[in-house]
Amino acid sequence: MEKKTLFDKVWDAHVVKSVPDGPDVFFIDKHFIHEVTSPVAFLNLEKRGNKVLFPERTVATPDHNVPTIDQDKTIKDKLSRMQVEKLRENCKKYGIELHDLGTDHHGIVHVIGPELGITQPGMTIVCGDSHTSTHGAFGAIAFGIGTSEVEMVFASQCIMQSKPKRMRITVDGELHKGVTSKDIILYIISKISASGGTGYFIEYAGSAIQSLSMEARMTICNMSIEMGARGGLIAPDETTFNYLKGKEHAPKGEDWDKALAYWKTLKTDEGAEFDIEYAYDAADIEPMITYGTNPGMGIKIKDNIPTTEGMEGSNKKSYIKSLDYMGFAPGEPIKGKKIDYVFVGSCTNGRIEDIRAVAEFVKGKKKADNITAWIVPGSREVEKQAIAEGLVDVLEEAGFKLRQPGCSACLAMNDDKIPAGKYAVSTSNRNFEGRQGPGARTLLASPLTVAAVAITGEVTDPREV
Repeated sequence: MEKKTLFDKVWDAHVVKSVPDGPDVFFIDKHFIHEVTSPVAFLNLEKRGNKVLFPERTVATPDHNVPTIDQDKTIKDKLSRMQVEKLRENCKKYGIELHDLGTDHHGIVHVIGPELGITQPGMTIVCGDSHTSTHGAFGAIAFGIGTSEVEMVFASQCIMQSKPKRMRITVDGELHKGVTSKDIILYIISKISASGGTGYFIEYAGSAIQSLSMEARMTICNMSIEMGARGGLIAPDETTFNYLKGKEHAPKGEDWDKALAYWKTLKTDEGAEFDIEYAYDAADIEPMITYGTNPGMGIKIKDNIPTTEGMEGSNKKSYIKSLDYMGFAPGEPIKGKKIDYVFVGSCTNGRIEDIRAVAEFVKGKKKADNITAWIVPGSREVEKQAIAEGLVDVLEEAGFKLRQPGCSACLAMNDDKIPAGKYAVSTSNRNFEGRQGPGARTLLASPLTVAAVAITGEVTDPREV
């Protein structure tokens, strides 16, 4: 019997038809949509006279462009307002489940999917958003698609897709205190580079990965895309099943037993082959931070920014350009750098565990005067939990303010922008030039590191506060 990887098992089960020497016609179980990449797809669908084939397989929420204050008022920005209104119109017209602003389950698309139990093991999931890879934490094949593919899924529930190669990254051992899943993924990307996963789908394995909560696993799969991979996934286990049990969209009764029996088969067979494998020791991972303008430019906080030694030609040139943008010099320490803003949120780290970690860290302390702190829950559910658990009180006591759910300062498509030249330590996923606002300088880190920076006003190892 052929030995298969987890990825192969899920992929092969969804191939409707294979085109010789071409892509597969690939069936999609769940389609998430938001206000930015769906309007044109709906428009083209209408022009062709097509309908949404399976509206019950699509779930919508506005997240990218929405403001994170005064969400009950009319959206001021004209384009954002129009996009959100179009999403409402289209969902109504085609009978699509919409979690709108102000409703109980509104939030970032990749936060509400798992929260509601829509995301399940063995599924294929797409969304017009690159960080769809988040859902792979459940043992699903999940990836971002373009607007024309969004239209394709509306019309046929399928897309044309070439099968990626397979990579396995194993992290074994015990994590040090103060080291989080965000540090694991920033460490891996610093080793493999921002393009090292190109053409691959990654399975994360090993005892350090298995020890993580579902929310921590989502952080890891979320950033697979930042090493160029098509997506990432983790085999489902008891942690996965316990997380899903009782969720609104999760199977119930006999259906649960049936689903569970199938989910338990979703693991890589002993001896199955990958195209490439990497292995890391959890003991080598420490709190990480980025210093440049792509997520692969990361170091341990205690280390110095790498020098240009051994670099030549265009590599050296682009490295210097990146550091110039950041206002950093090769070889200098990153620790102690003065910071202006901190941002806790996004589909990477806007979940309840992230806000709990920050609240626990800052309890009884005060944020530094030079810091502007934005804490943005990933969903209404997270917001409600943070209030119910008293986390908001702790944060406000320390000088922080919780905003309303949305993508916020992750991508500067809304009002939450970091001003030009200012430094932000952020729990989001990208540090490209201008990603958080024109001229903004972004350092990516874990929620614990962000909390430490907020208290000290400078780049700080959270273990030393």
